[in-house]
Amino acid sequence: MQEMLQEYVDLRGVAIRVDRQAGVIRGVKILGFQSRNGRTYRPEALAQAAPLYEGAKVNVNHPKGHPLSPRDYQDRIGQIRGVELRPGEGLFGDFHFNPKHALAEQLAWDAEHAPENVGFSHNVEARTSRSGDQVIVEAILRVQSVDLVADPATTRGLFEATQPAPESAPQDPRPPCPALFHQMTLEALKEHRPDLVEAIGREAAADRSELRAELARYEAAEALRQRRVRVCRWLREQGLPDPDRAEGASRLLVSDRFVQALLEVPDDETVRRLVEERAALARSLGPPGWRDSGRPQARHQLELDAAPLPDAKAFAEAIT
Repeated sequence: MQEMLQEYVDLRGVAIRVDRQAGVIRGVKILGFQSRNGRTYRPEALAQAAPLYEGAKVNVNHPKGHPLSPRDYQDRIGQIRGVELRPGEGLFGDFHFNPKHALAEQLAWDAEHAPENVGFSHNVEARTSRSGDQVIVEAILRVQSVDLVADPATTRGLFEATQPAPESAPQDPRPPCPALFHQMTLEALKEHRPDLVEAIGREAAADRSELRAELARYEAAEALRQRRVRVCRWLREQGLPDPDRAEGASRLLVSDRFVQALLEVPDDETVRRLVEERAALARSLGPPGWRDSGRPQARHQLELDAAPLPDAKAFAEAIT
């Protein structure tokens, strides 16, 4: 698995030489094979990591907040050069510092007289594995920063973004989620994991495309519904039957095929004209009384409605 690690290294027991005028502390220890926190670095991991530390910028103290946060200009004090692997000891190099920096004199004095008061802390991305209870650092993938810290001898050695839970705490069955992920900013993600940002962007684009298609389907259905409402209103205005309730012969005037044809006409003015033409055709083929009952009526029925019959005999003659 890949993790963000912090490795603290002090200078006790290391033969270093301070060149104040040149601003160089030679022979500083950068990284060892074994941490006091019980983690082991493979020799090949350190050998392969040497070029990653060459030219690494050194800042004063840790960044504020997130380990990947940008550093202030006044924090920069120097860089590491001449990195080499010493068999059985670890990575060593020369620390080139700015002799005009506000802390340069204090740094040089500590390096000469109290090296236990000064050391390096590294923010690195590493690939690790486990062998029983032992954590093995298989490879260092990226050196984010090297920070100059005070009193590193009081630290535990190797620190990760997620601290181990107390022994009394219940074990969480889920995989560990480093606090680093909760503090990650979009800017840092773009800088260090552009591939992940691109993958998230592709997924978001696919989701947006699906939502747009669904919205387009909804808008089309709603536009068709509103158009049908207008068509039914125009039919009523012209005295034609309601397509949803017409039966029998009157259904022919507002058949599904006719209504569908009206819905497919691109402009409302043409629809209104077609409705008017259908209504005029219906009026020319029969009496206006068909509009009242929703079904055709005979001409004799209309005459009976217009002139009430005087008695039962006349009524019988009329209907026969």
